[in-house]
Amino acid sequence: MSASGGTKAIVAALGANLAIAVAKFVAFLFSGSSSMLAESVHSLADSGNQGLLLLGGKKAQREATPQHPFGYGRERYIYAFLVSIVLFSVGGMFALYEGYEKVKHPHEIEAWYWPVGVLIFAIIAEGFSFRTAIKESNETRGSLSWSQFVRRAKAPELPVVLLEDAGALIGLVLALGGVSLALATGDGVWDGVGTLCIGALLILIALILAVETKSLLLGEAAGTEEVEKIRTAIVDGDTVTSVIHMRTLHLGPEELLVAAKIAVQHDDTAAEVAHAINAAEARVREAVPIARVIYLEPDIYSVTEAAAGPNPAATPGGTGH
Repeated sequence: MSASGGTKAIVAALGANLAIAVAKFVAFLFSGSSSMLAESVHSLADSGNQGLLLLGGKKAQREATPQHPFGYGRERYIYAFLVSIVLFSVGGMFALYEGYEKVKHPHEIEAWYWPVGVLIFAIIAEGFSFRTAIKESNETRGSLSWSQFVRRAKAPELPVVLLEDAGALIGLVLALGGVSLALATGDGVWDGVGTLCIGALLILIALILAVETKSLLLGEAAGTEEVEKIRTAIVDGDTVTSVIHMRTLHLGPEELLVAAKIAVQHDDTAAEVAHAINAAEARVREAVPIARVIYLEPDIYSVTEAAAGPNPAATPGGTGH
């Protein structure tokens, strides 16, 4: 996995969640708090999610094969999508079930110092993990807002860890609030209410992750800035006079496919056109290094056909001839 995949953030989150999961479960055993049980399952699910992200990053590094000629870069998207399913089913649905049971059959929290102490420890540990994820994200986020970064990032790991850590911190605050209200009022229903809120939060985050990773799985184009760089790099003003139409597709977070129909002079020789295409490919790779798979098809520029717009079917050769 590349540095942009946020391996450091994933490992930090994995270590924090494993420690927190054990601590929360011990606190549940001593106190009987449903919020603590829901939170321990939440942390365990998060640990499994980070394991899935690391596994996806490793599988994505496999070399291309005749059966998969464009490689395995999208493995990272698949495993990120699995994370949303695990977070929804294991984390969110379990918390809703546990919260419902606690509201229906409330009981007082015993040994209150266990859940309170563990929640404070968990907030500190999750804060450290969240800080690491923010630091790693700032290296690639640029001028994007956090919501834009989550929506536009092509590497899924950092947005996943960011959302998980943010959800974990909010969930811990909700659990602490539920436990505190249960202790203050002597009514265990509040503990169940806190657990229900945690479940709703986890399901919301899981749905956001599912929507974003689904878009990546379907195939997203390069960003506007990258597309413009590629278009500019292709044209040399001599042999290649313009780009008739172009399509880009992310084969993985760090691998981009570029397919374009380019306009050349009608009196250029085949050797001149071939040389121009090779030069254009070199310029594109220099301008956008992740553009690793490039297909350029030369054609004679036609003002009439170009006026039809960027639709490949309406431009020369666009019907597959």
